Amino acid sequence: MMSGMYAAISGLNAHQTMLDVTGNNLANVDTIGYKAQRTTFTDELSQLVRPGSAASAALGGTNPLQIGLGVEVGSIDNMMGTGSVQTTGNATDVAIQGDGFLVVQAGQASASAPGNTPPANGPQWTAADNGNAPIQYTRAGNLSLTPDANGNTYLTTPSGQYVLGTFGPNAPATSTTAPVSPIEIPAGATNIAIASNGEVTYTWTDGTSQTAGYIALATMANEAGMQRDGNSLWSTTSNTGTTVTYGQPGTGNIGQTISGELETSNVDMATEFTNMIEAQRGYQANAQTVTTADQMMQSVLQMKQG
Repeated sequence: MMSGMYAAISGLNAHQTMLDVTGNNLANVDTIGYKAQRTTFTDELSQLVRPGSAASAALGGTNPLQIGLGVEVGSIDNMMGTGSVQTTGNATDVAIQGDGFLVVQAGQASASAPGNTPPANGPQWTAADNGNAPIQYTRAGNLSLTPDANGNTYLTTPSGQYVLGTFGPNAPATSTTAPVSPIEIPAGATNIAIASNGEVTYTWTDGTSQTAGYIALATMANEAGMQRDGNSLWSTTSNTGTTVTYGQPGTGNIGQTISGELETSNVDMATEFTNMIEAQRGYQANAQTVTTADQMMQSVLQMKQG
């Protein structure tokens, strides 16, 4: 009775976790770039009552006799499939078609002098900041323009991280070294656009089209091994893969950047409601097992009184 009660309690804990994950998925059904999670269970260690035996001249063999001791959460997996694409018409909204993540970093970019020509070595971090914050990744492409003290603007995420890439007309080469340059657009620029190859262009005051830089995308061997950091941001872990590959959108296995569109959450509501029902029924069944075990123990305690 006691082992059955403890097994049922482990079932209550496991199904509570399943419901927690399902609830979080449903809460993020409209979150840009959100990736759903999935809960899987594994059985716990079983008590061996009698080992298996081989057949003899007189008798056949017997299978092991074991009593299971419950269940535990085996994994909470990141489902990295692509969500549906929503058209917004906003020039700084970017959906990634294919593999890859935007490369972002917190920091404080130094204010470049006003004008169409950025510093020779590209936009820089301030000396006090130096871009020492960790590199992070995101599929949430609802980008915005953040101005500096001189009116130049930078592509940033909603939470303020700078989008990294290369500056000027030079496209990023495929590399295992993370890009270090924010995408800077000078004050007075208009008609800002992002091409499928990551090129960020604008129209200068003299009517010419100029290239501010190229957005870089990152790919890794095991995307599901990344860690969620909140604000739709991810960071790599020891199980992501030995290297992260950075490069220009549309080259090799790297996806393209589609301007004016956003990748929505990949949460499937029908699946989540099904999981919710399964978690609820599993919880109810285990709760009933606890109640039944308690009643059986009460019967044993009342035997002497009877």
